Amino acid sequence: MKKRILAASSVLFVALVLPPWLLGFSIFHLGHAIEVATSLSAKLACSARYVSLFEPKQIVSDLSTYSPVTELVELNYADAPKKVTASLFGLSKVTAEYREGAGCTLRVDNDTPLPPVKIRSAHSNQDAPWPAGVNTPDVSSKIQLLAQTILQQDNSSGLNTRALVVIKDGKLIAESYGQGVTSSTPLLGWSMAKSVTAMLVGAMNKMYLIQLNQNGLFTQWQDDDRANIQLNQLLTMTSGLGFDETYAPGSDATHMLFTAQSASDVAMQSKVQENIGQHFYYSSGTTNLLMRLIHQTLGNSPTSDQLFLSQKILAPAGIQTAVFETDSSGVLVGSSYLYASARDWARFGLIMLQNGRINNNQVLSSKWVTKATQPNSSENEKAYGYQFWLNRGDATLRWPELPEDAYAMLGNRKQSVMIIPSENVIFVRLGWTSGEYPMVDNYRKLLDKIQTMAN
Repeated sequence: MKKRILAASSVLFVALVLPPWLLGFSIFHLGHAIEVATSLSAKLACSARYVSLFEPKQIVSDLSTYSPVTELVELNYADAPKKVTASLFGLSKVTAEYREGAGCTLRVDNDTPLPPVKIRSAHSNQDAPWPAGVNTPDVSSKIQLLAQTILQQDNSSGLNTRALVVIKDGKLIAESYGQGVTSSTPLLGWSMAKSVTAMLVGAMNKMYLIQLNQNGLFTQWQDDDRANIQLNQLLTMTSGLGFDETYAPGSDATHMLFTAQSASDVAMQSKVQENIGQHFYYSSGTTNLLMRLIHQTLGNSPTSDQLFLSQKILAPAGIQTAVFETDSSGVLVGSSYLYASARDWARFGLIMLQNGRINNNQVLSSKWVTKATQPNSSENEKAYGYQFWLNRGDATLRWPELPEDAYAMLGNRKQSVMIIPSENVIFVRLGWTSGEYPMVDNYRKLLDKIQTMAN
């Protein structure tokens, strides 16, 4: 009772102090909005500080791009143990805690702290060239100059590009970084994590742990039509499940990421609203159901999840910087919370470009990669594969300026890993852009230069 009274007082206090235009959301969702503002701030600040190693000033600037109210959130950092506590005028306190190897996790409803993670990914051969190691002997001076020029132009225009990497024929030929970022800085990919979640499914499928056409995925669905949903329909977001992907206070998406103990529990309650397999609807909740399926297949063990990720994808690919974070129930947040350096994001892309193979390791089956990059079965938007955005599939190309076979991992704040098989090219862009970003124009410039040099 005391907690509810305090929460109500918090809402009333902020409603009286802050005008609606500054809040950036409806006053009718004010209670959840305050909770989201502090939870978002605690979570992202913790990861930015202890995973990406950013300075507090940079963190405040980044948070402010989501809502002006975040600038009023007080952040308190602690280094032993590493955690961040956020509050708004001393109210609605939320804490995110850091664990080595697992990044930051929100503490929800006084849940039990998660155990330490003792797993670490591959030790790279320092003398080997990328992607097996860290050396980059194949850098092209002309492409490097163009990449640096693009990054400088982006940042002079306030677009906040932090990393730009170019891969051609399996070799790193250019990379450029913004202030405070290096080739080993883990950066948040947001929804690019969805593609890696799909790759985890692919690795499990290669080992016959799961089948792409299996149904009856969860016991919670066994008594209704959700039992008919197949795994490949979750992968292509054609499950027909209802989910509010709006990122605003009161929505499924914000509850899932910032106030729920279990991200997958939110989507687990969704009901079928469209014909299964016939309607595409972009849903982060769907991806967290995929991760929930991975989790239960591996024995409902957070340690098993991290071991599988490390042994089956990270280590074979030579990926060292990746940090995949969990919710407070211990399940990886497959929709959103994967950090990796630009070089390592490029390695994820290279696995796909090379038909599942990297560093002489067959991480995914070539058959799975082919299926993952095919248009889906929906009647409304086919240009989406297994958690990858496709250029082709609909009446017009998604990116007409790029080759038809291009496909991409995409994430909030204009993160992208663009894979173009016909050109044997990968482009990686990481940054923090809240508005429009000329992704296609920049990638076209780089591709034109590569093609000119080849002729």
